[in-house]
Amino acid sequence: MFENLIRKAPPEVRRKLQNRNTEITFEDIQERRIQIMNEVKGTLTGYDCPICKNKGVIHYLKDGYEFAKPCECMKLRDSLRRIRQSGLGDLLNEYTFDKFQTESPWQEAVKNSALKFLEDHDRKWFFIGGQVGAGKTHLCTAMVGEFLKRGISAKYMLWRDEALKLKAVVNDDAAYSNLIKPLKTVPVLYIDDFFRTGNDETGRKKAPTQGDINVAFELINYRYNNNLVTILSSELTVDQILFFDEAVGSRIYQRTKEYHWDIAKDPHKNHRLK
Repeated sequence: MFENLIRKAPPEVRRKLQNRNTEITFEDIQERRIQIMNEVKGTLTGYDCPICKNKGVIHYLKDGYEFAKPCECMKLRDSLRRIRQSGLGDLLNEYTFDKFQTESPWQEAVKNSALKFLEDHDRKWFFIGGQVGAGKTHLCTAMVGEFLKRGISAKYMLWRDEALKLKAVVNDDAAYSNLIKPLKTVPVLYIDDFFRTGNDETGRKKAPTQGDINVAFELINYRYNNNLVTILSSELTVDQILFFDEAVGSRIYQRTKEYHWDIAKDPHKNHRLK
């Protein structure tokens, strides 16, 4: 076994071991084996760790026994994995609480509400709707980023894109389940632009279709029944969502009573125009 380990070792380590002429003890063998195992390069990707050489573990001796412990890089790898799986990527660096503008009292109020929600989210959801360009996505993304920092898995759902994909495979049980299950079960889900639709020939917003409502109900109802953290932003208010579908709207209303913001329509609140 020792010879096999030597053969697997990097050339510089192998030369050092093969050039030794002193008598080898069992402890020497153990130490060299640990050295070789720690020098062998691993296959983990996403971060190049100089300590474990991308294996994710560190081998060591204690009281004559060989052990392995997770490398510190695994915490970073887990964070990177959660960020990657969240679907938000670089936005998490751009949309933070520190970068959220609070020039007006209403901005300060919604920011403080979002910060409070992070500590008080048991059986509660967060909803912010209304004015376009008011920083709704920024604030909700900042919340997701904080959950990820705490080691809680989260996922981002851009409603129009994901709903379109789900409706396209609604008659394929396996494909539909594969798409919707991660959205239903992830500990924290952020639904952005909820119930956003296209425009009709007159330029007015279309109402959500029955297919949209069916997808929304399955998703919202599951998360409601399982007390999973859900964050929603929308151009609609909760009252407008209730108008389109009472079952969906009432569940959102019930869960977001304490964290429910409808930003009044006002072009001055659209930071994209500044």
